[in-house]
Amino acid sequence: MTADHRYGHLESLRSTLSVFVYPIQYLVNLPVRFVHWADESLDTRESLLVDNQRLRTGQLLLNSRLQKYEVLEMENQRLRKLLESSLKLGEKVVIAELLDVDLQPFRHTVLINKGEREGVYDGQPIVDADGIMGQIVHVGPFSSTALLITDPSHAIPVQINRNGLRGIAVGTGQSHSLQLEYLPNNADIRKGDLIISSGLGSHFPAGYPVGVVTEIKLDPAEPFARVLISPSAKLEQSREVLLLWPNDNAHKTGNRDDGLANL
Repeated sequence: MTADHRYGHLESLRSTLSVFVYPIQYLVNLPVRFVHWADESLDTRESLLVDNQRLRTGQLLLNSRLQKYEVLEMENQRLRKLLESSLKLGEKVVIAELLDVDLQPFRHTVLINKGEREGVYDGQPIVDADGIMGQIVHVGPFSSTALLITDPSHAIPVQINRNGLRGIAVGTGQSHSLQLEYLPNNADIRKGDLIISSGLGSHFPAGYPVGVVTEIKLDPAEPFARVLISPSAKLEQSREVLLLWPNDNAHKTGNRDDGLANL
């Protein structure tokens, strides 16, 4: 051993033996290496599963927030449109949200989230960014019910914007149609004419869009023409409305507009 240590006589022998011993050492260490590899693989797979679940959860949250942001963006656009409309009105207005919509064949009403606390009163007109929607028929402490202009029992004094010819627009029970009554067969009216509120009857201020003439039927046997109007207001789409105070000095109470009596 001393001679080997000093002169390295057995170095070649050790090298030869290591060649034969290495496979044995490799086989002996193979189970240990396999166990380490399996542990690392399991840890990596578990880590990947955890990361994958975390990423899925994060993606779900982000998608949910994105949808919410899209809804908020659309709501913001609607409110901007309403506010732009209110600036043009030049009257006291309050934005209200729709809580419920009832569009039965013979009853068209909406419930809004404003009531006596905000000074809402019976007969008060409501509009959206495009035109007149209806008027308040019942006021509660925290909410109110409005009758839409398409309700069969509702009527509003109107006039043709082009020539000032007056008439009454009544609801037909259909959300996309009004009927213009009391116009003789020889009346100067055309398809596409804009119908606006006349201001008569003291419920609706003058000059607000009511609808556009879509159909005219003339029957010589009838004293009046049958004229149908498409409402300007988006009655089936609006989620916010404007409450109008045409006269800030007094909040009027009384029944809804009921046709010729208000002319």
